[in-house]
Amino acid sequence: MAEGLVCFDVDGTLVPGTSSGAWLAEALGHAAENRAAEAEYAAGRMTNQEASVVDARGWAGHTEAEVEDRLASLPLVDGIAETVAWCHGHRLRPVLTTLAWAPVGRMLAARFGFAAFCGPVPGVDGDRYTGDVAQHLDEYGKRDFALAQARSHGVAPQRCVAVGDSRSDLPLFAAVGTSVAFNAAPAARAAATHVVDSGDLRAILPLLERQFSSV
Repeated sequence: MAEGLVCFDVDGTLVPGTSSGAWLAEALGHAAENRAAEAEYAAGRMTNQEASVVDARGWAGHTEAEVEDRLASLPLVDGIAETVAWCHGHRLRPVLTTLAWAPVGRMLAARFGFAAFCGPVPGVDGDRYTGDVAQHLDEYGKRDFALAQARSHGVAPQRCVAVGDSRSDLPLFAAVGTSVAFNAAPAARAAATHVVDSGDLRAILPLLERQFSSV
C-alpha cells in the first residue's frame, strides 16, 4: 500500500515557459492554431475539449515516431528524476495529472518513473495520427483520475498532494489535502495551500517531507 499520492501537472509545471502542445505544434506545423486555442482556453472562452479538437487536427498524417522524436528534447525543469525517486523511496505514489496529450505522459512516465498518467488521447490509425481526438479529458477528469488512483491504493484524499500551476489544477487542488502552486498563475497561487517558485522541482521536497513526516 502507498502511504500517499503526489500528483504532478505537466504543462507549466514540469514543462517551463511553454506547453508540450505548443512544443509539438512547432514541429508539426500548426503553431499558430495551437497558440490561438491555448489562449482561448486560458481565458476561459474555450473548453479543453474544444482546444484539443483544434490541436489534434494539426497532428493529422504525422507519425508516432515523429512525435516521440520531438518529445525527446521537450524542455523540462530540473530535479524531476530526483523528486520522483524521493517519492518512491518514501512509499509515495507519483502520478501525472495533466491535460497534456497521452503520448507526453507516456514519455515522462517511462523516462522518470511516474507510476501512472492521464491525458486526452489522439486518434491513431496504424502508426499515423488521424487528426481526431479518441478520448477527451478536462480539468475534472484530472481530479477524478487522481482520486481513483488514491482509492485504488488505499490513500485518503487528505494524504494526497497536487502540484500544479494553472486553472486546470483548481478542481484537484480543492479535492486533496495539500496543494502546491509551482511557478503558478494567480488563480492557482490563490487556491493552493503552498506556493513555490523555482527552476528545480526538488524545491517542493521540504513541503513533502513535512506533509509525510510520519511515513
